[in-house]
Amino acid sequence: MATITEKFFANKDELTAELSSCLEQRLVDGIADDGRAVLMVSGGSSPAPAYKHLSNLPLDWANIDVAMVDERWVDVGHEKSNEAFIKSTLLQNHGAAANFITMKNTAATAEQGTDECEAAYQQLKRPFDVTILGMGPDGHTASLFPHAEGLEQGLNSTDLVSAINAVESDVTGKITERMTLTLAAIADSKVVKLLISGEEKLAVYKLAKAGGDVADMPLRAVLNHPNINIEVYWAP
Repeated sequence: MATITEKFFANKDELTAELSSCLEQRLVDGIADDGRAVLMVSGGSSPAPAYKHLSNLPLDWANIDVAMVDERWVDVGHEKSNEAFIKSTLLQNHGAAANFITMKNTAATAEQGTDECEAAYQQLKRPFDVTILGMGPDGHTASLFPHAEGLEQGLNSTDLVSAINAVESDVTGKITERMTLTLAAIADSKVVKLLISGEEKLAVYKLAKAGGDVADMPLRAVLNHPNINIEVYWAP
C-alpha cells in the first residue's frame, strides 16, 4: 500500500492555496538540496490556478525542469495538447524561464517516439520533486487507461515512459494514442499529488482505494504501490 495522506478542502480556492504553497516549497527545497528541481505536470482544470500562481513567483526558474506526466500524440498547436495547456498556464511570466521537456516529438506514432522521449526523460534528476496526477471517472491516471494497449508495459516496465493506445470512450475522446509516465516513474517521485474534485470522482477514488483489478482501474496500481508517497487533494 502507498503512503496516502488525504487533504479534503471546503472549496477549490482552499485546495489551490494549499497546493500552490506546497509546490513552491518543494521546488525551493529541491533546488537547495540538489541544485535543480523537477516538477512533473498534468493537464486539467484542477491544477490550472496553482500553475498560474506559480508562474508569477520569482523562483530560480532556470534551475527548474518542468516535464509532462502524459500527452496525447498531437501537435502542440492542437486544442487537446497538454503541452499547450502547460505553456499557457505555468510557463508564463517568471515561469517562462523554466526548462521544459516535452513528450511529443516528430515520430509518426507514440510507439515510434518512445525511445526519443525516454532519452529526454532519463536526463532529469531523480527522484522527481513533485508529480501531479489527475484521475478520470473511469479510474485512469496519467494516461494509464483501463485495458489499454500498452497498459501492462506502463505498469510493469522499469522505463520512465511508455506508449499507450487507449480503448476509445467518452473519457478518452477520439484521441486514444498517448505517451505516459510509467508506474515506475511515478513511484520515483518524492511526493505525488493526486487532484480530484466533485462527489463523483471521490466515489471513484474510494472504489479504487478499496482494491480490485488494476486493469479495470489503473489508479489502483498507484494507490497500492509500496514506495509511493501520495497526497490526495479533494474539493467539491
